[in-house]
Amino acid sequence: MNKKKIRDYLRVVVSIVLSVLYVPHIIGYLLDFHVRGEINEDVRINKSLIKVKLPAIIALLCLLHTNAYFRSLFYYRIGPVKSLLISWWRPGCKSFLLSNNMKMKGGCLVEHPFATVLNAKSIGQNFICRNNTTLGYGRGGRPIVGNDVNLGVNVVIIGGIRIGNNVTVGAGSVVVKDVPDNCVVAGNPARVIRYLNKE
Repeated sequence: MNKKKIRDYLRVVVSIVLSVLYVPHIIGYLLDFHVRGEINEDVRINKSLIKVKLPAIIALLCLLHTNAYFRSLFYYRIGPVKSLLISWWRPGCKSFLLSNNMKMKGGCLVEHPFATVLNAKSIGQNFICRNNTTLGYGRGGRPIVGNDVNLGVNVVIIGGIRIGNNVTVGAGSVVVKDVPDNCVVAGNPARVIRYLNKE
């Protein structure tokens, strides 16, 4: 057994032992039918960060205990009022900010999104972001991001633009114009460098 698996087994055990810390979180999760599906999708995709196969509820506990970024995402999902009541108990990451008036579908994978601000108008399913990413207001409003979008490190997307479905944005890119479906964009300003096979 490798060291990462041993570490993850220990994290799971500690998360279960300390599960009493997350009773308010689990109650909020179980009682809010509107966001439970989105949280389930977030757990499904973030389970890839844990090298141990786990049932969904145990994976949720483990992610809440070991990942401050995931806690920030969880607090965004349950809304500002509930998060205000319980986030003081186990805070999320203060440098990972999600706008409360943004609509984001489930399946968000947050890979070390330190110093990241997500203030889009909407974000589709299976969104992946990394550190130093900014989605924000600019000329014409806020961006609309499609499904299956993967952002590299230090990406800036601003303005009332549309990012299509199945798009990868390279590290360090600045996107200020619409991006079509099924492509890879990179650069400052970003441009299409490759189209992807739709299949």
